[in-house]
Amino acid sequence: MKHNKIVTLLALSAFLVILSCGKKQEAPAAAQAPASPFPVTEVQTKTVTGFKAYPTNLEGIVNSDVRAKVSGYIQKVMVDEGQKVRKGQVLFKLETQSLNQDAGAAKARVNVAQVEVDKLIPLVQKNIISGVQLETAKANLAQAKANYSSVSASIGYGTIRSQVDGYVGAINYREGALVSPADPTPLTTVSDISKVYAFFSLTESQYLDFLQNAEGKNLKEKLANYADINLVLANGSTYSEKGKIETSTGQVNKNTGTVSLRAVFDNPNQLLTNGNSGTIQIPSVYENAIVIPQQSTYEQQGNVMVFKVGEDNKVVTSIVKIKATIDNLYVVESGVDLKDKIIVSGVGKLKAGMAIAPQETSFEEAIKPVAVLFKN
Repeated sequence: MKHNKIVTLLALSAFLVILSCGKKQEAPAAAQAPASPFPVTEVQTKTVTGFKAYPTNLEGIVNSDVRAKVSGYIQKVMVDEGQKVRKGQVLFKLETQSLNQDAGAAKARVNVAQVEVDKLIPLVQKNIISGVQLETAKANLAQAKANYSSVSASIGYGTIRSQVDGYVGAINYREGALVSPADPTPLTTVSDISKVYAFFSLTESQYLDFLQNAEGKNLKEKLANYADINLVLANGSTYSEKGKIETSTGQVNKNTGTVSLRAVFDNPNQLLTNGNSGTIQIPSVYENAIVIPQQSTYEQQGNVMVFKVGEDNKVVTSIVKIKATIDNLYVVESGVDLKDKIIVSGVGKLKAGMAIAPQETSFEEAIKPVAVLFKN
């Protein structure tokens, strides 16, 4: 009897186990999480212009150092710094009293020599004396006249005039200062700043790129055909006038490894002057180039990566080679083709093979710069 009860209990337990397993098998599978939405866009081409920047120093197209031709004390400074002057205008007057005295003595020697010549002429004509004495007297007269002319010129040099039209720079000597032709510092500099030169340098590699991007058979044609350039002033503003690259040394400096170039800018309002500094911006135009927003990329082991939308909306990674960076865009050389769809933003949340729910975004919207809400 007891044996039958044990058998019955075992059979009941087995039935309950089988029933439990059956219920587990009939339990519905857990619902799969929906794919996350990400904005995507189809890659297209765009013509963009980038700028390469180079520091520059500015000078007027003419810079005339004003120096004394004779030694003397400055009696009067006739102009002020920054004043516009004309060619021939008096800038400085030197004290010439001692020179005037020298001129008087030289003039007296001329008169004495002239009297001697006048006295000897009739004597030679009457053959009283030889012509040699007259020739000697004439030579003394010529020398006296030359000395007088030299002293008179020195008196004229005491009035110092501008050699060019332009603007007066810093005046380095004032009334009472003793100046001479040997002074290392000029009295002032008069500059023609109706136009200004901007001098800058390129490395050998940059210079070769510059030439390859310019149209023309030789350097002269390439410079003539090159696009206008910008000048960014020291305060960060862009100068209103466009500039033109005029000349290049065409030779690499062995000490610096650079090539020097000169650009010219019109300066109608005299905003620019000698000694100004700034930055030259040389444009590079990329026509019908494939561009992608920088925010759609990330870096991995030194490579720039982008996520493309693959089959079944699963993302795949691709290494992109960058040709240039312009504002918030990358100009792509390889790694992305036209009609590829890329994830525009949120790439930090993605992994290769991850399925997404694509949200179509227009290309123009995708490449717009992201607004900065807060600035330091």
